[in-house]
Amino acid sequence: MKVVHTIKDLQAELTVLRAQGKKVGLVPTMGALHAGHASLVKRSVSENGVTVVSVFVNPTQFNDKNDLEKYPRTLDADCRLLEECGADFAFAPSVSEMYPEPDTRQFSYAPLDTVMEGAFRPGHFNGVCQIVSKLFDAVLPDRAYFGEKDFQQLAIIREMVRQLQYELEIVGCPIVREEDGLALSSRNKRLSAQERENALNISQTLFKSRNFAATHTVSETQKMVEDAIEAAPGLRMEYFEIVDGNTLQKISNWEDTSYAVGCITVFCGEVRLIDNIKYKE
Repeated sequence: MKVVHTIKDLQAELTVLRAQGKKVGLVPTMGALHAGHASLVKRSVSENGVTVVSVFVNPTQFNDKNDLEKYPRTLDADCRLLEECGADFAFAPSVSEMYPEPDTRQFSYAPLDTVMEGAFRPGHFNGVCQIVSKLFDAVLPDRAYFGEKDFQQLAIIREMVRQLQYELEIVGCPIVREEDGLALSSRNKRLSAQERENALNISQTLFKSRNFAATHTVSETQKMVEDAIEAAPGLRMEYFEIVDGNTLQKISNWEDTSYAVGCITVFCGEVRLIDNIKYKE
């Protein structure tokens, strides 16, 4: 595996490989890689002749400077994992490489980006679209891989690709969980042992709610989740919404959609964790 730091060097490498007829897969990451990322990389390796994994903590998608500063940066360990997964290139640019000048572009995909994360983290998805579009332009991938844990982000990226007419396939990959059910996240590294135990209540509540939903209304299911998280030690819920998986708009009845997803964000101590569960798909 090669570690590349500039767009120019990466494009020179990819031009040679494309001339050999190889398809290019891209896995955009912010580093601090775990088994969830590894599943995306392995999927790309199995489906493409070349796999590029970007490792870049993108400053424009953080609306909290403390969160940006605390975000783990573990490039050496990340590269070891990527090599084990069969990646061909780790693209680890500097901030000045990706943003030689401020990016003033504004992306708007309402109502997808105005609800849930969009409501609580203003500017976040604009920053996501800025960096993902820059990566698409730099790599020109045939396929790009994103995890379903960031469910809203995946929906917005699909819409960006549609509106900007990018010639690539977006591949959504299932959430990877620890054996006890906790959704894998780079932020989990910031949890103390006690917080890690408390955080389990998030996925456990979602799993219970899926069974509960089979015999209860949307509003009853919503209340069941809210009450359970409120009663759990050390957790503070920011939001839980049951939405149409395509439009991300709240539903009132299960009959409103054939694709119903519950999306949740919870603070466990100071650490903000997201998760989701599919009720109908």
